[in-house]
Amino acid sequence: MILERITEKTILQKLTPGKVVVLLGARRVGKTFLLKKILTSVKEKYIFWSGEDFAVHEILKRRSVQNYKNIIADNTLLVIDEAQKIPDIGSILKLIVDSFANLKIIVSGSSAFDITNLTGEPLTGRKHQILIFPFAEKEYSQIEKPEEQFDNMKERLVYGNMPELINLYNKNEKEEYLRELINSYLLKDILTFEKIKKSSKIFNLLKLIAYQVGNEVSLQELGSRLSMSKNTVERYLDVLSKVFVIYKLTGFSKNLRKEIVKNSKWYFIDNGIRNAIIANFQPLELRNDVGSLWENYMISERIKKQTYDGMIVNNYFWRTYDQQEIDFVEEREGKLFAYEFKWKEQKVKLPAAWKNAYPDSKFGIISQENYFEWLS
Repeated sequence: MILERITEKTILQKLTPGKVVVLLGARRVGKTFLLKKILTSVKEKYIFWSGEDFAVHEILKRRSVQNYKNIIADNTLLVIDEAQKIPDIGSILKLIVDSFANLKIIVSGSSAFDITNLTGEPLTGRKHQILIFPFAEKEYSQIEKPEEQFDNMKERLVYGNMPELINLYNKNEKEEYLRELINSYLLKDILTFEKIKKSSKIFNLLKLIAYQVGNEVSLQELGSRLSMSKNTVERYLDVLSKVFVIYKLTGFSKNLRKEIVKNSKWYFIDNGIRNAIIANFQPLELRNDVGSLWENYMISERIKKQTYDGMIVNNYFWRTYDQQEIDFVEEREGKLFAYEFKWKEQKVKLPAAWKNAYPDSKFGIISQENYFEWLS
């Protein structure tokens, strides 16, 4: 089963000579598949390389225009998958872009820390950066009937949206796939970054974050529980966000002295990854964390929509010292939009402190009844 990705049209639109289209996303979100699919739709002569092929490293090692002319010849499209594996690829791409006026280039990388290598100083002003996520709710509408949508979404609250899951129908296969994803790819990527060696510490940190989805997280407390310094915890969380495992929300504050901004909240980019980390794939009916799953899923899906739609937005949560709070705040177009996430529709009163401080803001409740409209 194949879904058309929302980003496919964007990539083709951005694919012009003089610019490098950089695809960034976690491992296994479908970057390689998307690149190969795009190649079937273009009518150009192309070169496709993998950055994991050491022969490619050797080909590009001699950094001269004539060498690259000999290699590229009359091809008009260059595609490099896992380009971050090629030493000094940023400078190599800069030379190629500046030397070949009619050449189009697409490269991919598996994490945000690849940006330094791929799109740092050498490619300033010469790149279009596009993020690729696991499947979005809107993408499933290609294969789902309206009456199937909600039941399938309930399944995704547990198993998440990694693309390969749509071809796995057995519960055991899905669980095995997600466990393997964590052990073989996720932790491997994290540990190779900055030569981190304490895999158990990283995994235990992820477990603590997983159990605190939707709650504020104190770096000091995490460090104390893991016997790590606050600075080390902060660095590990930064790494986890750069490999697209978790997403950080900071507290919103503008007018009130009693608004809390010190701590942050952390959410998982994919529910399936979160549930694999805590080894809990029980159906919703047997869980006591449905509210957290719903909140995590809505925020991760909203981030996909914001990114794919090109929204210019700042995301926050809001809370005061007297426990008045709002789950999610968007700051966009000079306005504030406040949202509460409720698995089942219910009346929620807008906190008085928020209403008084930000009377012009908009407020909404995202529940089973209206989630798809909010996400699509």
